[in-house]
Amino acid sequence: MTHDQTPSVRRNDDTHRYELTDATGTLLGFAEFRPAGDHAVMLPHTEINEGHEGEGLGSLLARAALDDIRAQGKHAVPMCPFIAAYIREHREYVDLVQPEQRGVFKL
Repeated sequence: MTHDQTPSVRRNDDTHRYELTDATGTLLGFAEFRPAGDHAVMLPHTEINEGHEGEGLGSLLARAALDDIRAQGKHAVPMCPFIAAYIREHREYVDLVQPEQRGVFKL
């Protein structure tokens, strides 16, 4: 991916996905989300399209999804192993996971 193709993330409520696209609108990856009660969002799966692995796009997607969940005033349930690992590496997001669930995700 060239520098003029700055990726962006948007929440698509119709498909229940955070979608990562390049400047042309081409889908590069997504993170699924599902409501988990009134105050939490489950993140069950994250996927980066073949050929774009290792470019930091998964981290960009995780950060955008978690920032959006925080902006909604909700908790995150990181069922996706990638999202859980991202939170372990970026401790500023641990507070998004309810204290009683942190042990389950090794946070």
